[in-house]
Amino acid sequence: MSAVPTLADLARSFDQGSRSRDIIEQCLARIAAPEGEGRRTFLKVHAEQARAAADFHDTMRRNGAAASPFAGIPVSIKDLFDIAGDTTTAGSMALRDAPPAKRDAPALSRLRAAGFIPIGRTNMTEFAFSGLGINPHHGTPANLYDRKNARIPGGSSSGAAVSVTDGMAAAALGTDTGGSCRIPAALCGLVGFKPTAKRVPLDGAVPLSTSLDSIGPIAASVACCAVLDAVLAGEEPRPLREFPLTGLRLAVPQTLVFDGIDADVARAFAAARTRLSEAGAQIADLPLRELSELGRINSKGGFGAAEAYTFHRPLIESKAALYDPRVLSRILRGREQDAADYIDLVRARADFIRRVGAIVAPFDALLLPTVPIIAPRIADLDDEIAYRDINLLLLRNPTIANFLDACAISLPCHRPGEAPVGLMLIGHHGGDGRLFDIAAAAEHLLRAKSN
Repeated sequence: MSAVPTLADLARSFDQGSRSRDIIEQCLARIAAPEGEGRRTFLKVHAEQARAAADFHDTMRRNGAAASPFAGIPVSIKDLFDIAGDTTTAGSMALRDAPPAKRDAPALSRLRAAGFIPIGRTNMTEFAFSGLGINPHHGTPANLYDRKNARIPGGSSSGAAVSVTDGMAAAALGTDTGGSCRIPAALCGLVGFKPTAKRVPLDGAVPLSTSLDSIGPIAASVACCAVLDAVLAGEEPRPLREFPLTGLRLAVPQTLVFDGIDADVARAFAAARTRLSEAGAQIADLPLRELSELGRINSKGGFGAAEAYTFHRPLIESKAALYDPRVLSRILRGREQDAADYIDLVRARADFIRRVGAIVAPFDALLLPTVPIIAPRIADLDDEIAYRDINLLLLRNPTIANFLDACAISLPCHRPGEAPVGLMLIGHHGGDGRLFDIAAAAEHLLRAKSN
């Protein structure tokens, strides 16, 4: 499990006299450490702005006027979000000459208003179009787990996850179109949350798929993600309720989600399922054969390709040579769809949501592995076929929640010292608060059993 301090830990430390400035300096030192991953994790560091903000929040706290209990805590910002005065490059060279943003993205503005301090822009898969986290332009930050073998962090919010595991930020702002918060959280031993999409405004974030995009946090705990999600959604953070595991109704899909599972994930997931069952959760195997339809429905690239191509078409005309070829080829699949194909896709999704929603309605959440394998080595993905196959494998389970327009969360379920494995809970559309309560109860049980 992650040893990263939680937001509650840091808030308590402020009450005991800790200074935001000291925390910021520690993070900056880790970013700058020559032996660390900072140069691959951050594309830009806002060191002086962060120091100035820390001094401001320290002064406000001394005078009893802190913006929130979390004022002064550093967060990293995925290079998909507008930051006033910065050029948003989305991990690409094709946007490096774009004009600076005139204002912060609303998600960032809300974090600032609560007192969180943006410490810098994090690396990512170019234009967020892969679940691996590999970036040929800026390098790929290595997973903290088994770092000597340089394993992938997962993507597309790759730098976001590494910034947290390596203590360069206390939490990270990411996006999730097909798992881009949950995949790196699972592979790096963190918690990643995908909200019901429209709860957090997408303005000021470079789009991948306007139908599937959502904005979410990566952090050390379920409670951390709940605080950040509330801030991002313009809500007041609330204490998580003690959700009783006895009688909790969970369904484990049996179609597709266990295909290609490795021994580490299978063992960790089975152990977590057993613990939840022993604690009183009612867990049922659910055929959910409808999941086998997703490949056919998205056979021409789905919403991701169609909507990405719509956004990128003018940029590709002038700067195609600056794209990562692996990303460009996926975007260009959008040319395979005409208007009728897209309308059919919209209708197929609505029908899929209706049918699956009726089947899963009696359950509190779906329970499944976030991804079916542990993090592979970066070097093993140089091969084109391996890159394609593993990317599809990592995206397969998380993207179910995006296609259903549901909320979902990944939390660690491995034992200390083992390869990180994520346990995913998929809730119902709009049921974000209830899902957080369920996830917190599961997290408490799994952490207690692993210590």
